[in-house]
Amino acid sequence: MTKFELFEQIKKKESFLCVGLDSDISRIPKHLLKFDDPVFEFNRQIIDATLPYTVAYKPNVAFYESRGSKGWKSLERTIDYINKIAPDVFTIADAKRGDIGNTSKMYANAFFVNMDFDAITVAPYMGVDSVTPFLEYKDKWVILLALTSNIGAADFQLPRRDFSEALYRFGIRSTRSKALYEKVLMTSQAWANEDKIMYVIGATKAEYLAKVRVQIPNHFLLVPGIGAQGGSLKEVAQYGINRQCGLLVNSSRGIIFASQNEDYAAKAASKAHSLQKEMADLLRIHKLI
Repeated sequence: MTKFELFEQIKKKESFLCVGLDSDISRIPKHLLKFDDPVFEFNRQIIDATLPYTVAYKPNVAFYESRGSKGWKSLERTIDYINKIAPDVFTIADAKRGDIGNTSKMYANAFFVNMDFDAITVAPYMGVDSVTPFLEYKDKWVILLALTSNIGAADFQLPRRDFSEALYRFGIRSTRSKALYEKVLMTSQAWANEDKIMYVIGATKAEYLAKVRVQIPNHFLLVPGIGAQGGSLKEVAQYGINRQCGLLVNSSRGIIFASQNEDYAAKAASKAHSLQKEMADLLRIHKLI
């Protein structure tokens, strides 16, 4: 999918919602366990219910890999189903891969060729040769981890102000070095342009989005952390939206586990619709629809 096609979907559905399919078999409604493939059945009903309100789906691969070959089959059936009924919906393999070049080449083949995802999340820690194999596919996307939504993001990704302050107390003036996430943004722009690379920027770090947009004004951002993690959709739009929207805001548990009863799909649709209406208002405010 091209950047233009993605923006067209955003305008058509008046939404920049991504539904995360973190389909934990221990949390799905018990009545689904009678199916041969309960996780796929859960996903199928979630997809059918939320499709009018979302432009992207993001299966978190860990929830499938953890179940061995059965889980992998559920993932394959899920992506096949999305590609069949909604080929214009953006699909993301949330796999967080990243290894030496020949290994990354195999990962890229697995998710882009065998399963035909539009995008894959990639950890950039090993550098350019670990990312390049994913960039070789036409109209496929790499989504680089930059500034994530979890608490531990502060361990490496953010600037260590405490160290600079300690130096200052000893009379040593230190200019702040770039944070790791800033280095990721800066360095990776030499690898490909905004038609091939997106970035993960967590909604719980919304205050950093203005800085991010100075470095990458035109790229799309995948923004997790709305809903269960407490991120603010309004703040994300305020600091992160650009002329082509430039945002895919993900909600996983807040949508798919809105209910654990037989009405789970209807409840998921209601949650997705509520977010879509809020997103439509924000798109109008920014004169994008």
